[in-house]
Amino acid sequence: MSTEDVRQYRSARSLGGLPLIHVALGGRGAHGRYRLGRARGVIAIGDISVGVVAVGGVAGGPVAIGALAVGLLAVGAVAVGLLAVGGVAVGVLAIGAVAVGVAVIGALSLGGTQAGVFVLGRHTLATESDGKAPAAPAPETRR
Repeated sequence: MSTEDVRQYRSARSLGGLPLIHVALGGRGAHGRYRLGRARGVIAIGDISVGVVAVGGVAGGPVAIGALAVGLLAVGAVAVGLLAVGGVAVGVLAIGAVAVGVAVIGALSLGGTQAGVFVLGRHTLATESDGKAPAAPAPETRR
C-alpha cells in the first residue's frame, strides 16, 4: 500500500528526533482497505498515536487521550495510567464507571480507598442502589 492512503502532517521543527507535531489520519486506498494512521511525535494525533501528548483511537504517552489510552494521565473509554479517567479506568487514582486502583471513584469500584455505589476494598464510602444506608446487623443474644 502506498502512503497516499494516510493523510499526514509533520512539523519541520523537531525535539529529540521527534517532530514537534505529527498528525496521521488513516483512509481507504485504491483497493478499498482502510489503512491506519500512525503518528509519532511530541504532539501526536492519529488512529494510533505515541507522543508526549497523544490523541487518537489508541494513544500512548505521558498524556494520552483516546478510546484506549495508556499514560501517566490517561483519559478515554478504557484508560490505564497513574491518573486514569474513563468508562473503565485502571490506575493509582482511577475515576470511571468501572474503576480499579489504589484510590478510586466509580459506580463499580475495586481498590484500597474508594467511593462508589458498588464497592469492594479496604476503605469504602458507598451507598446501595436505592440510596439507603445498609441496615446494621442485629446484636447477638446469649442464653
